[in-house]
Amino acid sequence: MASTSSSTKVQYLQRQAASLLLYQSIVQGEVGMAFLELLQAIRYTDADARGCLQAYGSYFHALAARNQNWEDYLIIQLLLSDNPFTRLAGVQEFEDLPPALVAAVQHDLQILQSLYKCSSASLSEWIQGVAQMPISPVVWYKEQELIGVETKFVTYLQELDNWGDAVEELAAYYRQYGSGLFAEYRALRWQAGQFIGIRYSDPIKMSALVGYESQRDALLKNTEFLLAGEMALHVLLYGSRGSGKSSLVKSLLNEYSHRSLRLLEVAKSDLKDLPEIVEHLRGVSQKFIIFVDDLSFEEDDDAFKALKVVLEGNLTARPQNVVVYATSNRRHLIREFFVDRPNPKDNEEIHAWDTMQEKLSFSDRFGLTLTFEPADQKTYLKIVQHLAAQAEINLTQEDLEYQALQWATRHNGRSGRTARQFIDFLKADLTLFGTNNNAFNT
Repeated sequence: MASTSSSTKVQYLQRQAASLLLYQSIVQGEVGMAFLELLQAIRYTDADARGCLQAYGSYFHALAARNQNWEDYLIIQLLLSDNPFTRLAGVQEFEDLPPALVAAVQHDLQILQSLYKCSSASLSEWIQGVAQMPISPVVWYKEQELIGVETKFVTYLQELDNWGDAVEELAAYYRQYGSGLFAEYRALRWQAGQFIGIRYSDPIKMSALVGYESQRDALLKNTEFLLAGEMALHVLLYGSRGSGKSSLVKSLLNEYSHRSLRLLEVAKSDLKDLPEIVEHLRGVSQKFIIFVDDLSFEEDDDAFKALKVVLEGNLTARPQNVVVYATSNRRHLIREFFVDRPNPKDNEEIHAWDTMQEKLSFSDRFGLTLTFEPADQKTYLKIVQHLAAQAEINLTQEDLEYQALQWATRHNGRSGRTARQFIDFLKADLTLFGTNNNAFNT
């Protein structure tokens, strides 16, 4: 049976949680709901012991599934929350925020501090009293691990006597790091009309890419413009397959995510939503590269029209925190057939040549076009040697180059992708079998 004092504390916490004004999402997720259901189960002095134990089990399971303590969960959700205050604080100075909004945050922070102090250990002790158990249930606990948030602010909050005093510092945090999905994830995709976070993005590092240094430097400079708040150019990376165009764009995320760069993948089939996507990103504190891979169009493609609007602009001003980086194997992005070429004898379209030129010049609408020529033997071997050094493959240069050329002949030709596949195979072969005789015979 629960004591009267613990029952009173539980009812107080329930009222507190119910009175949240802006941060309701913290208690609406799986962990938050399990916490509230546990409070409800142990609310009364004559609470059902079996129901309390089941509710505690659900709460324990929810924490274990996220691999987080209750305190860590609450703080992380606080810092990642998406609500009117977090959105405004991300783009406005603190002095310009509505006073009522600031007061609501002060109110919510004091409540969240009360919930924070309700530790899993305390809940376990209450359950022990309700169920009249000889020992308290196992407490979920792990060493603090705050992934995806700035720990300096977390330490400040944990040491503060009254969280209500942290509103201005919290606003500064949102202004620097953002909130919601864009704060939680470095990479996202647009899918079925919404943003989806990518938890495990490609780890490719720029240091692994070699052979196209001038193109890399031009892309880096343009990306620096974006990060500095200047008007960066839209970029088309055009060239042969396997030359590292996509890898170069993805490596930017691992180079600059600490400076609030985000990579948003948009499939060709979803390009029709591009104007809507750009409006969603307008005014967000992070900088966005909209990444479109393997771009090409058919005639009268709606995606072509949508991309044209974003590249050329319309009456709506282009946001300075968004840029499009697209890759393609085609220099002219719209497929052209000989039958499309106007015949002066045909009496069809008067300005047919103008129409064809419109198609062929679409790629010119990108402010910067970077060309990736097919790798010659020298470039291919340079890439192989670079990757082999990173993989710590101990072969003579003569053996390495011989096997690399044999691999290219038997597989996909000379390219950065072929070099990567060769090194991956060779490393696995050496690790498992201690031999290097199979790489070019496969």
